[in-house]
Amino acid sequence: MAIFQGTLLLIVLLLAPMAAAATVGGLGGAEEQLDECITPTICCQQDGPDVRFPFWLKGHHHQNCGYPGFDLSCTPESKYPVLQLPFSVNVFVKHIDYKSQTINISDPDPHGCFARQLQHLNLSASPFQFQTNGDFSFINCSQRQDSNFFDWFRIACLSKQSHQVYATRYDGLDISCTKMYTMSLPYEILDYSYGTITFDDLQLNWSKPECGKCEARGKNCRFKNNNNCSSSESQLSTECFGGKPKQGALPKLKIAGEVLGPTLLLVVVIAIYHVYRSNKMKKADQVKIDKFLEDYKALKPARYSYADIKKITNQFEDKVGQGGYGIVYKGKLSDDVYVAVKILNNVKGNGDEFINEVQTMGRIHHINVVRLVGYCADGFRRALLYEFLPNNSLEKFISSNQEKHSLGWEKLHDIALGIAKGIEYLHLGCDQRILHFDIKPQNVLLDNKFNPKISDFGLAKLCSKEQSAVSMTAARGTVGYIAPEVFSRNFGNVSYKSDVYSFGMLLLDMVGGKQNTVAQNTSECYFPEWIYKRLDQGENLGIQIEEDGDAKTIRKLTIVGLWCIQWYPVDRPSMKVVVQMLEGNGDTLTVPHSPFASTNPMPTRGTTGGRTFDSELEIISESE
Repeated sequence: MAIFQGTLLLIVLLLAPMAAAATVGGLGGAEEQLDECITPTICCQQDGPDVRFPFWLKGHHHQNCGYPGFDLSCTPESKYPVLQLPFSVNVFVKHIDYKSQTINISDPDPHGCFARQLQHLNLSASPFQFQTNGDFSFINCSQRQDSNFFDWFRIACLSKQSHQVYATRYDGLDISCTKMYTMSLPYEILDYSYGTITFDDLQLNWSKPECGKCEARGKNCRFKNNNNCSSSESQLSTECFGGKPKQGALPKLKIAGEVLGPTLLLVVVIAIYHVYRSNKMKKADQVKIDKFLEDYKALKPARYSYADIKKITNQFEDKVGQGGYGIVYKGKLSDDVYVAVKILNNVKGNGDEFINEVQTMGRIHHINVVRLVGYCADGFRRALLYEFLPNNSLEKFISSNQEKHSLGWEKLHDIALGIAKGIEYLHLGCDQRILHFDIKPQNVLLDNKFNPKISDFGLAKLCSKEQSAVSMTAARGTVGYIAPEVFSRNFGNVSYKSDVYSFGMLLLDMVGGKQNTVAQNTSECYFPEWIYKRLDQGENLGIQIEEDGDAKTIRKLTIVGLWCIQWYPVDRPSMKVVVQMLEGNGDTLTVPHSPFASTNPMPTRGTTGGRTFDSELEIISESE
């Protein structure tokens, strides 16, 4: 290391005179071709941008020195030069990058609302455009919307106590919201972590004139043949000039290169070897989680330190749950953003489940899947931060008849449909198929409007959409919800149909509940088998109903649940078909053959009302 530093110092000392000579030569050439329109001008403050062609500054340059639409103004009280965009939208120009042809703009009024001014912006008549943009609808809501809505971004300065304003790329509106107007904005200003839009530092670029090519070659830009600006399109063409070193400097550079070339090559070789050796040692010392987090450091969610976790949870003050995975606390990121902080136990295998959950949740964005806000991997301390859902898990509402009936069967049906859509998204909506392997009431959380959200992806697996089955070294999931093929391959291959089975058991749990009085009074009674016999024989299901239509809803949920828990995967519908069954009126649903009959495995094909399910499933290797 000392040899490397000494050699580098020597080369710097030897290169200094050469660099000075090159600089003098370059400046001399520019001075010989000095153009008053190219002379940089700084106004307003010393750290403001220098203004030169194609920009021109009113009061400092002649208007023919700049390109049309690139005029800036500056007053003694201005912090930065001001650019006027169509229509009458004034912005500060904080930075100009002449090589990439971009400018950074901001609101000139520190106490104003940039979003209100931008609604009048129309860049179609301007030489400047956003680099990447999309159309956003601005929505006025009479009450605050659930901050968990994906792609709803709150505009703080437009919102009042009486109403809230959001920007969204989708037109689906809540009943309490109205559309105000549509505006084109860049995606870079979206803050997914807090559900807001930041207007602090917007970036615009220009395509004409193409002076960036000159800047990249170390030259200046001006109107061709140094003509003055004209309204004629042919006379708006530009050219590069200046920036060449003096003729006398070239021989000096050639001699210096011949003398220092071998030494410079040696320094480069030593530097490459040093970097290679250093990287190799670092990789050998990294633990599995550190390597994973390095690969995924650019992903949302955000990473927090353990000190941040203690601050967010107010020193772990509000405990809201506990299980084999660890303890869950309620936390607060800001005044109106609450999170559930799951502190993971330091147990064997915890690292794999932690990586699995962060990796899986980082690619999921769906209204029926819980959103991972952040994570903590501080030494041996690990935590996961989720959006906070105030109504706890579905188990609370199906394990008690009183709670279940307070929701009503129509709402329970909507919850079942939402869960089905969430699982369908996991199977079909991502680049890779996501198999959850732990669908159960405890892992379905409810928001303040009782919308269901699937959680806990510690046992999830990823596989290609073209390959439908996975091989597994051990059973995973919760007893009572695990598909038969997960225990024994005699029933078929483990696949996405295993999640279908778990969902079917969840549906039957919703119908019967753990405290169903009929099932309790029947000794040695397995509720799914009991209700199948009643349904098959056309008897009353014995489930308490309160409103018209409840019996039809209960029958639909029961039939769909029984289709999903067929012993053999090929007899179960896909989640896409399950969603269609739940969305239908239920009159066309037929009762499946008994899922409890003991038969030999065979490649049968199941049907409901004419629908045909898939047959053979290809086996692929499990991917950790």
